[in-house]
Amino acid sequence: MAGPGDNIFLIGPMGSGKTSLGRRVARRLGLEFHDCDLELEQRTGASVNLIFDIEGEAGFRKREAALIKELSAGSKRLIATGGGAVLNPDNRACMKSAGLVVYLRTSVDQQLRRLERDRQRPLLQAEDRVERLEKLGRERNPIYESMADVIINSENRSLRRMTRKVCNAVEKALEERKAS
Repeated sequence: MAGPGDNIFLIGPMGSGKTSLGRRVARRLGLEFHDCDLELEQRTGASVNLIFDIEGEAGFRKREAALIKELSAGSKRLIATGGGAVLNPDNRACMKSAGLVVYLRTSVDQQLRRLERDRQRPLLQAEDRVERLEKLGRERNPIYESMADVIINSENRSLRRMTRKVCNAVEKALEERKAS
């Protein structure tokens, strides 16, 4: 796996495992790992929450789009996107042309369990978290599904088992791509 289009993009809702699985999958496949939210925080010196507070969601999405475009230009990268990155058609086109898109699908119940203590995510700051996550899912899940090359159910399994599952699915999809 080397050359243009050899990146892997992890998409999916918050709490689906993009960051935790992404690090492990990247290491196992010999890819450079990038988490969009963490990179934006490092580059700006501000938390995602603060960026949302100062610039609003539109300002954050503009920064996110520029970062995805930049990271997509590289090769041999695994890029964990923010949950809302797929809302921008330019991001979708960029991801599709620069690599393999893997959707980590998860249930609202699982998101709630994984995000139970999280107070940092701006879009999760809601009185009714279930309603917020369901609303985001109705808006985003069809987009995730439509652009995914690979769909993985982000199950309640050990990180090791999920890493193996993602790596096997990615390797199979890449082999099929080469064969066609």
